[in-house]
Amino acid sequence: QVQLAESGGGLVQPGGSLRLSCAASGSIANIYAMGWYRQAPGMQRELVAATTSAGSTNYADSVKGRFTISRDNAKNTVYLQMNSLKPEDTAVYYCNADLKPFYARRRDYWGQGTQVTVSS
Repeated sequence: QVQLAESGGGLVQPGGSLRLSCAASGSIANIYAMGWYRQAPGMQRELVAATTSAGSTNYADSVKGRFTISRDNAKNTVYLQMNSLKPEDTAVYYCNADLKPFYARRRDYWGQGTQVTVSS
């Protein structure tokens, strides 16, 4: 059974930084892409940043220049370094992985979510 375990959320003041981590575990044959989405109250879930196994990255316009996504393929782990945080970054952040387990079809998997609150 595949699981995504997130950590690193919390409360931070505007202008501060946080680093999110997400580790995929289980019987994983291949991970094609990993990324982070977020959902604020009353809003739709949106892509924040994503990275493929080849190392290409994609960012939402609202976080370009402030957030950096990175990945440790050996550890099946993806990180999101968030700098210069703004109150509008407040949301539940979800880890996502496009992967294929050994004994199941390729599909998207989701973490349970971690709260990020930016407030003074």
